[in-house]
Amino acid sequence: MLTTRHGVRPLGAADLDAFLALARRDPVVNVFADYRASTTNLEPRWLGGEMWGRFVGGTLAAACHVGANLVPVQATADDAAVFAERALARGRTVSTIVGPQEAVRVFWNGVAGSWGRPREARWEQPHLEIAESPHIDPDPLVRRTTKEDLDEVYPACVAMYTEEVGVSPEYGGGAELYRARVLQLISRGWSFARFDGDRLIFKAEVACATPYAAQIQGVYVPPECRGQGVATAGMAAVVELVRREIAPVVSLYVNDWNTPARAAYEKVGFRETARFATVMF
Repeated sequence: MLTTRHGVRPLGAADLDAFLALARRDPVVNVFADYRASTTNLEPRWLGGEMWGRFVGGTLAAACHVGANLVPVQATADDAAVFAERALARGRTVSTIVGPQEAVRVFWNGVAGSWGRPREARWEQPHLEIAESPHIDPDPLVRRTTKEDLDEVYPACVAMYTEEVGVSPEYGGGAELYRARVLQLISRGWSFARFDGDRLIFKAEVACATPYAAQIQGVYVPPECRGQGVATAGMAAVVELVRREIAPVVSLYVNDWNTPARAAYEKVGFRETARFATVMF
């Protein structure tokens, strides 16, 4: 087994079983990396990047997904520092660093001097999970969306992304790619919404899923519909649908300062199990 400095090397198809065993030490926190590995077989052409592994005594001890998103997997502070050293040698190619707070912080401290000033850093993001029925009655009108709903779903996705990230996903000519992503989620049965007549008043998507967990993204209620319990009942419905048909545990992460969203998730039954951090460029 050839490794580079500090036992780090890119993983490939032959490493898939070892990687999945590593990620599934915490299958909910690591759902994104598990999903990416399972759907790409760790082939770089499908990953759109690399999965780095750190080996200690010949055993895979930690990993790091390096694509559009850089995501540490089961990485201690020492692992994160080693991954940062490797990243410095190649320069920044990622748009986001996201994952467990300590690993992200250590990694960022290692590359900050060379990678330039981020657009935003969010250091306090509670990672929430629910592995039981929602604690409140779900909205019975929340359903999977179809391609016929795209004219309502797509603008809501753009509005949510812009509000959350601070820049439109359509910026710089990204509309076609983003529209394809929304259609992909609809086609997979991973897009959920509540309509009042023809008007969308709630939406959420599954970002990634494994047999162990599904991670929710894109929760959105139009401003004029907020404060009416729409998101709470809507999320209860999403939890019920996802747990019944996709995965037994539902997770998400939220900004610490988003008090209304945190209150809604708590009413549904989500509980904090970890802290994430995100650095965006």
